[in-house]
Amino acid sequence: MINAGIDYSLGRSNFDPETGIHFGVVSLHSLNPDVIYDAQEMDYGEATCPKCGNAAVDSGDDSIPPTDQREDWDYKGNDYACVDCKYTFWSDEAFGEDPIGWSIDDGAYKVVDCLDNDAMVLKAPYYTFAQFCSPCVPGAGNLDLPVDGGVKCYCFGHDWFEGDKAPYPVYSVDSGALVPAGE
Repeated sequence: MINAGIDYSLGRSNFDPETGIHFGVVSLHSLNPDVIYDAQEMDYGEATCPKCGNAAVDSGDDSIPPTDQREDWDYKGNDYACVDCKYTFWSDEAFGEDPIGWSIDDGAYKVVDCLDNDAMVLKAPYYTFAQFCSPCVPGAGNLDLPVDGGVKCYCFGHDWFEGDKAPYPVYSVDSGALVPAGE
């Protein structure tokens, strides 16, 4: 018999305080790549000045003088500005070419990237029971290791997997009812 493991967070992290449901962590390799990649939004970080690296602001920000008062400013674009350098530039200069992460926030799911090649489900309409994902993500459930009597954790529904069937039982957060594959 597989047990639930140890909660190395001692009940202090990686759970939703409103519902008490723990976050779920799953390898991206377990999910249908077409579904996960279509749903994710890439994160390129905060806008920075390409000259000095300081934080950039929207060129319409109140800290930026009006266009007719920028005679000593270096104008290269109109999306962002650096007050320190007196420089305006386009968004392609404000962000790096490669994303620093990704997330999903579509109203039903809230998911972030985790541990380089995993997804952490922070909110979902579904839950399951799994082993603790400890010590890597203390307090979260490892969705790749479902177990009866394990920690209750948010999970992806059946439609996020190849063949539209999750490798674990899926329950509705709203009703607590088992959700069969194909529904």
